[in-house]
Amino acid sequence: MTEQDIQRAVFQHLNARGAPGMFAFHCPNGGYRKPKESAIFKGLGVKAGVPDVIAIKDGKFYGLELKALKGVTSPAQIEVLQTMQKAGAEVAVVHSLEAAIQKLEQWGLLTGRMA
Repeated sequence: MTEQDIQRAVFQHLNARGAPGMFAFHCPNGGYRKPKESAIFKGLGVKAGVPDVIAIKDGKFYGLELKALKGVTSPAQIEVLQTMQKAGAEVAVVHSLEAAIQKLEQWGLLTGRMA
């Protein structure tokens, strides 16, 4: 599975079996931008390295970075995850759909099973 495949499947799970009161989203920071557009977004607060899945439940903040099996976490991603953790968030990096589902269940963000 590609990282995009994993992310799509994770959000299918979150939409179908998200815990009550949980809010999850993806912040589309990636992709190519022209230098001028990058400068505008940076000035608006866009940060490189934000995790693929952001979730909030019961006042707790979660960041989940998704990787394909041989994916590598970038220095910007590591820095953001460490900063989020220091601020009190739960964070993790996973390398498969199964690991992502397991982590979301462990955090109490998913309930039940998909049909």
